Amino acid sequence: MIGIIIPAHNEGCCIGECVSAAMLAGRHTELGGEDVQVTVVLDTCMDDTGQIAASLGAQIIEVVGRNIGMARATGARAALESGARWLAFTDADSVVPADWLVQQLRCSADAVCGIIGVHDWSGHCDAVREDFLRTYCDADGHHHIHGANLGVSATAYLRAGGFPLLESNEDVAFVQALIGTGATIAWTASTRVVTSARMDCRARRGFGATLRGVSRRLAPLGWPRAALLDEFEPE
Repeated sequence: MIGIIIPAHNEGCCIGECVSAAMLAGRHTELGGEDVQVTVVLDTCMDDTGQIAASLGAQIIEVVGRNIGMARATGARAALESGARWLAFTDADSVVPADWLVQQLRCSADAVCGIIGVHDWSGHCDAVREDFLRTYCDADGHHHIHGANLGVSATAYLRAGGFPLLESNEDVAFVQALIGTGATIAWTASTRVVTSARMDCRARRGFGATLRGVSRRLAPLGWPRAALLDEFEPE
């Protein structure tokens, strides 16, 4: 069995597309009919995220803590208890490709770190998008770590101790732990997940917060800041 884990905090506006894409990836013919369980971990949700995800066939787990490391770890534990041999992680504001799981498994590694792309740069000035496209390594051998595009075998996950209970950078800490155990990691561009560049970022050191930092860095150089930048802070 393969487990897909999606942490979510008030993601009613985008969870439908996220779960639908995960479900499609789980039905890929090259998986040979292997069971794929999609789990959405609701972390202190107060909107209809859970109802939407459940209506699409996702398993729902509720936690309270506003801690993405805890949410990922909780979802992983549930998948492992159900017999998962492989764990795939993404984010609620992200959309995985149909061959996402197939490409991860083809890497034949203990863990797979994939890349991300952004389809909507609304709210950001052109300079932020241009900076991302210029500096982001979109090729095999990159060393990006994204919780929105991460896969790991059950054995390697347990050996590394699972996700630490961190409010941000839990993905980086986890991959560092994997490296510390000697796990083989595929740094591949074969798995690309589309994620958002939204201004109301959830994690204080996540991708959205990084883009906010880029916008602030470019502002003194004469580039206009992203629209309404200072009105948004991570929840």
